[in-house]
Amino acid sequence: MNIDGPWRNAAHGAGLLGSDGTPAATIFAEMSALAVRTGAINLGQGFPDEDGPVEVLDAARRAISDGENQYGAGMGHPLLRSAIADHQRRFYAQALDPDREILVTAGATEALAATLLALVERGDEVVTFEPFYDAYGALIALAGAKHVTVPLRAPDFAPDLDELARAVNDRTKVILVNDPHNPTGATLGDAAKRRIIELAERHNAYIVTDEVYEHLRFETPHVPIATLPGAVERTISISSGGKTFSTTGWKIGWAMARPELIQAILAVKQFLTFVSGTPFQPAIAAGLALPDSFFAGVADTLRAKRDLLSTGLRGAGFHVFESRATYFVVTDVSPLGFTDAVEFCRDLPQRAGVVAIPLSAFYTAEHRGDAASLVRFAFCKKFDVLDDAVARLGALVAA
Repeated sequence: MNIDGPWRNAAHGAGLLGSDGTPAATIFAEMSALAVRTGAINLGQGFPDEDGPVEVLDAARRAISDGENQYGAGMGHPLLRSAIADHQRRFYAQALDPDREILVTAGATEALAATLLALVERGDEVVTFEPFYDAYGALIALAGAKHVTVPLRAPDFAPDLDELARAVNDRTKVILVNDPHNPTGATLGDAAKRRIIELAERHNAYIVTDEVYEHLRFETPHVPIATLPGAVERTISISSGGKTFSTTGWKIGWAMARPELIQAILAVKQFLTFVSGTPFQPAIAAGLALPDSFFAGVADTLRAKRDLLSTGLRGAGFHVFESRATYFVVTDVSPLGFTDAVEFCRDLPQRAGVVAIPLSAFYTAEHRGDAASLVRFAFCKKFDVLDDAVARLGALVAA
């Protein structure tokens, strides 16, 4: 069978296929397998090891018992779309029409995929910051676009606004922004948001925002770009319930935009999954209606976990960069005498019984050297697991 074609070139370019044409193994799969094989604590992948709030779990059980188990509305369950609109009004004073400006998707990744496939034509450019969540490169390539990156450099991982301005031009169709930022834990400042809006308007580009960590900020409250002057007409805001409610396996996400943009995204999305997770949608709606104390508590708990792991990493000899949000903290292993983060991460399970991810996994091939000695750890684990990990990492000092 001949399976050559444009998609194959895009897949190779995005790192989806190896040199033999088979699916490429990712560093995430390699490290997770290493954790299982060695019995190491997995601080590599960003998923919690505790269930979400009982109100959300019980709502899913009720929905299943009540027969919410078949195909639902293509735009998403009305309860969830209404809850998303209420959430945006409550936290951001943003008015959305739940019937025309909100689309429920199979996680934020499907929302991103459908958005890029709907808006981007072959040869267009999509600008992201680098490092970037690994799906971005693959989705941009599969849409046939050119991926243009703007570096985020240590120690604060903030963009240089002049470099951003040079990256955006009349060929730019989308500026894709992840705020709060995975993998660095950085948050985007007001000046950068205003510059993004200005550049998008000047070059007639769309702004696509990935805001799945919106409630997992430790210093300042989240401000969506779509709520700022000049942004709403050209912005597609994307979020999900997985990170906030510790239900990453449910894959319930959503896109928010003007009706004509939602219709364009729906035209693609309906041929990807049509609908997904019917009983989980009213459950996420119940989560979005939880009191403010819940959302504050989620951030407070993660902040304490960040502090616990960061302190332990410093004690073990790592240089630790500040994490202002998300599940993640970035470290430099060069003070420990290592210059190759990939080899360090492959050796760490045997040396200390802990798994981490080299930050270079979130870079394009030509820029991986910028993260040669940088490693990402996830702190979205139980306190006793983090205590154990910190104790194990102490072996690096003793070695």
